[in-house]
Amino acid sequence: MDVCVEVPHSASSRRTPFPPVWFYVTLPRPREPRFWRTHGPAELPQGKKRAVARAAEIKLLSGSAVTPAMIELIAKFEQLSGHKVVFDFDGAIGAMTNRLLTGEVADVAIVSGEQIGILQRQGKVVTGSRADIAKVGVGIFVRKGASKPEISSIEAFRHTMLAAKSIGYNDPAAGAPVSIYLIGLFERMGIAAEMQAKTTVFKLRTERFEAVARGDVEIGFNQISEIVAAPDVDLVGPLPAPLQTYTLFASGIVASGSEHDAGGAFIRFITSPTSMTIWRAKGFEDP
Repeated sequence: MDVCVEVPHSASSRRTPFPPVWFYVTLPRPREPRFWRTHGPAELPQGKKRAVARAAEIKLLSGSAVTPAMIELIAKFEQLSGHKVVFDFDGAIGAMTNRLLTGEVADVAIVSGEQIGILQRQGKVVTGSRADIAKVGVGIFVRKGASKPEISSIEAFRHTMLAAKSIGYNDPAAGAPVSIYLIGLFERMGIAAEMQAKTTVFKLRTERFEAVARGDVEIGFNQISEIVAAPDVDLVGPLPAPLQTYTLFASGIVASGSEHDAGGAFIRFITSPTSMTIWRAKGFEDP
């Protein structure tokens, strides 16, 4: 910008009534403030939108349990950042991990903490990019409006399982963590044979709620975050505390992706304190 500067005459010249001398000096323009140097995208001042030189398209692979929270978070991130998130949540975290291990290209992965560790050791996730997000427990559900069985203690849960006409869970062969855990739990409780005879394994993921909603299966199991988002079933409650298990969801930047910077911004956003309020509202707990 141009600045007008007055240069006064010397002391001796002040006796002569010459006018002051002016000239122009071009100074560099002040730099625009760069909010993202000190704030992650989720921490920008109210109403501020992060400036981006280029809108990136971020490919996200994740298990379906995070869907209720991610739908809301992705919309907020896109609005704040200008980036676009293309996501695939249609599968268990085990299946998503296998897709990455076999070379599928993505920018960000959200699977279990243990699986992020495996992907890092295999060079599929960038070392040091892991960020733990939230954890979620196992819940039990029934058809909407149906009476809710007693599951408040280990003995009550055991009695309910043995009295149930049928139960159902996702296919453990697809890497569904809840199903894998329940198989081991029933064995430890000494009721594996009885439960196997009355178990329906949902080969199609859409069936995990629809079969219970129709009454084809009496009791279903899934992660709590998915149950509370399903409109046609009711959450009975979590497993009794001594039997409960949690899946810790963690994120990482996929090495094969081309949007590492934008992917990192996305991870910082979904793990920010502001975003954690959404995770909690969707049935998750702090990691």
